[in-house]
Amino acid sequence: MGLNKLRRRTRVVWGLLAVLAVAAMVDGALAWRKHRWNEVIASGTLPADTKEAPPELRFAQAHAQAEAGEEEAALHLYRSLEDETPLGQSARYNSANLLIRQAVAMQAGAEPGKAIPLIELAKEIYRDVLRVEPDRWDARYNLERAQRLLPDPDELEPEPPDLKRNAERAATTMRGFSPGLP
Repeated sequence: MGLNKLRRRTRVVWGLLAVLAVAAMVDGALAWRKHRWNEVIASGTLPADTKEAPPELRFAQAHAQAEAGEEEAALHLYRSLEDETPLGQSARYNSANLLIRQAVAMQAGAEPGKAIPLIELAKEIYRDVLRVEPDRWDARYNLERAQRLLPDPDELEPEPPDLKRNAERAATTMRGFSPGLP
């Protein structure tokens, strides 16, 4: 009876070792794959088709496109990454930055009015980022800069009330009060 128990324990140990070996191989394969993608990102030779690529590679592709001046393609890639993950938040932030850059370029051009929708969209994206990450100071700073470019209508200075209508009445209903001055 002791021999059967020993054989059973040996089989269980070998089974656990086999499961651990398979898990280590899968983990190693995933780590190797990430390493390869990191090498591709670091080399700067990003593939043109990134549909099957991990989100990090698509983010790097969008950044490279933005640096190369392909802003529309970069915006498209950033928008495909927008979700609630930290990478998605960074994609939102970067797309808002691209929109602000486009708006500033348009304001300096012949038709500055076309920049208004871009600034409004960028401000909304910055607000979305800040709703999820309220402590993100770079987004807060850029939102302030966008507000300076185009203030929100409710933030404009309200006009002072018309005092002419009540000016005469105020003077007649005021009690005589001497502040003690000669």
